[in-house]
Amino acid sequence: MVKIVTDSSVLYTVEQGKEMNVDIMPLCVSIGDLQGRDTEICLEDFYAHIRKGEHPVSSQPPVGEVMEVFNKYPDEEVICISMADGLSGTYASASAIREQIEHKDNITVINSKTLCGPHRYMLEKAVKMQQEGASAQEIIDYLKWAADHNHSFLIPQDFDFLRRGGRLTPMAATLGSLLKLKPIMTPTPDGRQLEKHGVKRTMKAAINAIVDYYKSVGVCEKHKIYVSHADTLADAEYAVAQLSEAFPGVEIEMLVLHAAFITQGGPYCIAIQYIEK
Repeated sequence: MVKIVTDSSVLYTVEQGKEMNVDIMPLCVSIGDLQGRDTEICLEDFYAHIRKGEHPVSSQPPVGEVMEVFNKYPDEEVICISMADGLSGTYASASAIREQIEHKDNITVINSKTLCGPHRYMLEKAVKMQQEGASAQEIIDYLKWAADHNHSFLIPQDFDFLRRGGRLTPMAATLGSLLKLKPIMTPTPDGRQLEKHGVKRTMKAAINAIVDYYKSVGVCEKHKIYVSHADTLADAEYAVAQLSEAFPGVEIEMLVLHAAFITQGGPYCIAIQYIEK
């Protein structure tokens, strides 16, 4: 038997995970006197704290919880799909915890090298393969392939969230002074940090630049595109409209970011990502 576990980067709740026969381990978030798990925090309350000038902090799932989940399945092949190593400590933590488990040889921790939309797709595909009777190795081989066949852009509205989180290359961190511009961020080749892809004067211009880039690299029906947003629905709808016009026949899904990923990208950010199916 194959058992799949993951973290809340997939933007599913714990209950939704149970419906898929998946253990989802939510990240932890705190801001002011509001503390809780990523999938449970009320976003209205979360944004209210941000508007008061408070700054959120996120952290990986508790060590004890990860250990408990791994220990639940001593007789199964456990595949843990973690969000990008470097952008979060979840992969490193899960890998270290695996070493302490008696049946560690039955546990594989995968660095998805991504987060949110493509991570969600990788989980869904792994679940489908599991249901169709694929072996653990076949699922692992797919996940490693998919980790190298996706791409992400982030357009932050409040660059200080990224800078405080330490997820930037040193050069990209200097963009913090360009507050009236819209930096377009993308992961470094190793997926561990974010670097500048370009800078535009408006959100619409930044979105259009991403659409043009996706045209240049040949995005087509073999890809799926995700548009994820942090309380900026109008911008997300504009992005979906532009992408739909540019890529007819390509599946596009809009997602709402959870608190942990608003902590990383900042309020009103937009993420545009694709993954090869």
